[in-house]
This record gives sequence, C-alpha cells and structure tokens, in this order.
Amino acid sequence: MDHTLFLILKTARPRQWIKNLSLYAALMFSGFLFYQFPSYLLSVTQAFVLFSILSSCVYIVNDVIDLPQDKLHPFKKYRPIASGALPIPIALFAAVVGFLTVFFFSLTFSPFFLLLAMMYAALHILYSVKLKHVPILDVIAIATGFVIRVYAGAVVVNLHMSVWFLLTVISASLFLAVGKRQSERTLMQGKVETRKILEHYSQRLLDIYTGMFANTTWLTYALYAFQQDDFIPQGTMLKLFTALPRTFITQKWMMITVPVVIYGVMRYLQLVYEKNNGESPDKVLLEDKPLLASVMLWGVMVIAILYL
Repeated sequence: MDHTLFLILKTARPRQWIKNLSLYAALMFSGFLFYQFPSYLLSVTQAFVLFSILSSCVYIVNDVIDLPQDKLHPFKKYRPIASGALPIPIALFAAVVGFLTVFFFSLTFSPFFLLLAMMYAALHILYSVKLKHVPILDVIAIATGFVIRVYAGAVVVNLHMSVWFLLTVISASLFLAVGKRQSERTLMQGKVETRKILEHYSQRLLDIYTGMFANTTWLTYALYAFQQDDFIPQGTMLKLFTALPRTFITQKWMMITVPVVIYGVMRYLQLVYEKNNGESPDKVLLEDKPLLASVMLWGVMVIAILYL
C-alpha cells in the first residue's frame, strides 16, 4: 500500500508544483500581498494547493495517454506507469479522485475560479490527446496553461492585472515552451519517433522562436516596470526619499529589477543551448544556482520596492 502511494506521488510529479507559484503573481504585483493579512495570502495559498492537485492529476492522465511513446523514451520509460510498476486502473482512479476533490473545493471560491480550473484540466487533456501533435498550437497550449494559473490567482482575491504584466507572463510562457522544444530536439536526436512533433521544428526555426520570445519577455517586463504606478512616499522611512537630490528621485523604482530579469533570460538561454537543460524548466530553476539566485534576488527586490 505504501509503495503504491509512493508510485502515485512520483507520477504526480510534485517538483512541477513550482509552476503553480504563478498564482501568487497578481497578489504580489498588485500591492495587496499583506493586505488584510493573512486572509488574501491564505486564499491564494488554498488555490495553489488545488492547482497543484489538479496539475498532478493531469500528469497522471498524460502518462496513461503517452504510455506507448514513453516506453521508447530514454528517460520517461522509467516512470511508474511506463515501466509497469503502477497499474493503469489505480493511476486513473487516483486522478479521478483528485479531479473531483479540486472541483468540489473550487466551489468555495467564485464560479470563475471553478471555470478556470475546468479550463486548465480540459486544455491539458486536449493537449495530451491532440494539441501536442500540432505544430505551434502545442507551444501556445503550454503557454496558455501559465496564463490560466495567473488569472486563477487573481480571480481568487478579485484583483486587477496590468496589461503589460499579462503580456510579460504570455511572453515568458512562450519562451519556456520553446526552450522545452529546443532541449527535446537535442535530446531526441535520431529518436524522433517518440516525439513526432519535433519533425516540424527545424533547428533554425526554433532558434528564431527562442530569440523572439526571449526578447519579448524582458522587453514587456521592462515596459511594465516603466509603467509602474507613481511612487508616493508615506511613513517615516519612505519620507527619507524626499531628502535625496532630485537627480535620484524617480517614481519608477521597479526599473532597477530589469537588469536582473535580463540576466535570468540570458542565463536560461545559456542553459538551453550549452547544457540542453530546457526540457524541464522546474528542474533548471531548482538546480542551477546562478539562475535560482537571480530569481530570489529579483523576488526580494520586488517585495522591497513594492512593500518596504
């Protein structure tokens, strides 16, 4: 029994839950992270848990659908379902229980959150069945999953999102999705039968896509930073800014985070092209120390600027 639960958890890919941190994006960038603390934060955390369960259920269904291809994959063939260690009926039962749990508890939020959860599940099941085999739409589907997560986090606490911030999310999502295809193409060189979609992505085309979305990612973020709301010094510490020379007084303090974002994009490109690590963005983020350090620095800077 314990071994079966372990196999189910392994198939659920808890490492992938890091992607669901995007649900906190709207809360953090809206300036409401500590508003009515901790009610807003707890609401988004509950949504994070539900989406983590939901994404795990999707991974289980995906592994069942991709069973024939995964058996031929150099790494995926060791997954519990592909290796035969986890029986398909037990895996599907766990997925159904997970889906029902998520949809039931989603009713405690607004109907729009439930709708977004259902859209996320439907999109990824459709991706597993059909969209992953359609060029361009496969990349757009992956990116759409990130956008749905961000909207779900915003809907939970009824917050508005900047248009430029939303464009940043879309660009970054497409950048990660294309980087994933880049690394898959290198990894599966000569073994495209396990990933037929790669036949439609030449190396030159992927290079163009990667460069295009890498540029739009940092540019849209820079525009978001430049469009940040006016800085109003209030409180004892913040009034110290009034003592600065006019040369250093600016209402766009978010601009100082742009170089960190540019470094993060460049570092990720380096990992994709030199080490072929883009196939699993979550693994790259957790294991590459320079990239992880830049993300943590960026997070600290954003919180300091917006809240301190």
